[in-house]
Amino acid sequence: MVLSDVANLAGLSKATVSRYLNNSIVLPQATVQRIEDAIAQLDYRANSLARRLSKGGSETIGLVLPDITNPFFAELADAAEEAASEHHYSLVLCITRNNPDKERQFIRWLDTCQVDGLLFTTNRPDNGLLREELVGHQRIVLIDEDIPGSLVPKLFVDNVQGGILATEQLIAAGHRRIAFVGGPDALMSVRERHEGFRQAMDRAGLACPPERVLYGDYSREFGQSALHRLLSLPEAPTAVFAASDYLVLGLLDGLSQRGLTAPEALSLVGFDDASYAELITPRLSTIRQPARLLGRTAVDIMIKLLNGRVDINIETRIPVEWVGRDSVRCYPPE
Repeated sequence: MVLSDVANLAGLSKATVSRYLNNSIVLPQATVQRIEDAIAQLDYRANSLARRLSKGGSETIGLVLPDITNPFFAELADAAEEAASEHHYSLVLCITRNNPDKERQFIRWLDTCQVDGLLFTTNRPDNGLLREELVGHQRIVLIDEDIPGSLVPKLFVDNVQGGILATEQLIAAGHRRIAFVGGPDALMSVRERHEGFRQAMDRAGLACPPERVLYGDYSREFGQSALHRLLSLPEAPTAVFAASDYLVLGLLDGLSQRGLTAPEALSLVGFDDASYAELITPRLSTIRQPARLLGRTAVDIMIKLLNGRVDINIETRIPVEWVGRDSVRCYPPE
């Protein structure tokens, strides 16, 4: 079957059906249904290569992620694929494992038209090379983490407010010796979450000595080592705000190694509300950053870019919210 057969059966012009298939026209729902019914009846499959050549693109959006095993990134990817499909685009996953060469390689895909645009996420500090690689590219949306100095649209959550919410909840529970455990201190999101922590502590008139602020890799191993360092202090904290739920897993590992449990020995708050946050023991109190909304919003911004829209904010922030579960208890214990 060819396109003209679909047009004839639907009672429309070939040009109208072609524009509908290319997602370049908005039609009444009744007309859309006639086209879809004709496509189904004739079992028509558009020539994908011809469509790509005619449109000058690949009909594909790339999603660059450092790690697909992280539940937060997996949920973001699922939502982005769903949204891209609704716009008749395919989504291809580009996994970097934080390898800078791979990150730059995927950006160069834009030059070869392997993808029409890139949704780009990194969770390692940039040494300037990524910023340079982005120069001249417009069809990129940064998600979750900044590349300082870059001039492409950016989509983040309100990290500072998240840090404030988490710390205020611990203070309200009676905690005064609260520690902060973050990822790499050169990352924007880590700095902002610590800034929220600092603001809440300052408002409450509480001090936080430098030894109770620890930075390191986003890994369970660092979470374990951070736990041992904190509990070895002369005045150990009674609570910890961690900049990611994944770091909390390491903190729990460290407690287990010492024969301790949370929140009896230490109250814990994370950041993300990953899928496992409600499944671990104790169920984790955390700051929810909506991974699905991030994925869908990033695709919406990209579609605007691909359609030549200019009314796009250089930075978009999505609100976060407190999710209270079982990992925080009152101090001193009731």
